[in-house]
Amino acid sequence: MTRQIVEYHIDSSIRKMNVKSIDVVQFHWWDYTDTRYLDALHHLSKLCDEGKIRHVGLTNFDTERIQIMTEQGFNILSNQVQYSIIDQRPAVKMAPFCQKHNIKLLTYGTLLGGFLSEKYLGKPEPTRFQLDTLSLQKYKNMIDAWGGWNLFQELLDVLDKLAKKHKASISNVATRYILDRPAVAGVIIGARLGITEHKSDNTMVFSLNLDRQDYEKINNTTSKSRDLFVTIGDCGDEYR
Repeated sequence: MTRQIVEYHIDSSIRKMNVKSIDVVQFHWWDYTDTRYLDALHHLSKLCDEGKIRHVGLTNFDTERIQIMTEQGFNILSNQVQYSIIDQRPAVKMAPFCQKHNIKLLTYGTLLGGFLSEKYLGKPEPTRFQLDTLSLQKYKNMIDAWGGWNLFQELLDVLDKLAKKHKASISNVATRYILDRPAVAGVIIGARLGITEHKSDNTMVFSLNLDRQDYEKINNTTSKSRDLFVTIGDCGDEYR
């Protein structure tokens, strides 16, 4: 993983985006046994010093690997990880470590590809054939691992009551819950352009404030679930 390889791809992105520098490069690496990711980070850091990149972020790295990076002096801005009411694995190790080292979390999967919405409230469990995207199939597997469809329906019912209390949507409540988590800087809401965008609904998140009783009701339901950190592992382990 040479300087030439890394700089070639950064320069290519700069040309395609027609910018002078890239705000954040979100770096991902599949195989931790191949430690050349540290070489790549070294070159990315040098490109930061030279102004071609403003910040280096990560995608789906686990806490152990980020600790190695920080111990070697790399300045990491953020890590993009899956984080939702269903999947709260980041709270176990990732969030405390990131808070300590001023690394922010950018979260995806917060709405489980749309499962955390009125669309699935009170509905029978969908078959795999009915889930027409790989994203939905992935998040249905996560629901199954978490506690199954019946418990998920119980959670949706709780979220629906809270949404009505605050004159918001289930998705708003689910998003706000994660935005309020320590170390979370932002939630990435997926959109299918021309199909589902939900722009006006998503803006309601910024005027929504959950109180202590709201959190207790959500946590009373999630406490009945399986521990995904035990069954899956740390952030990103579901891909490895």
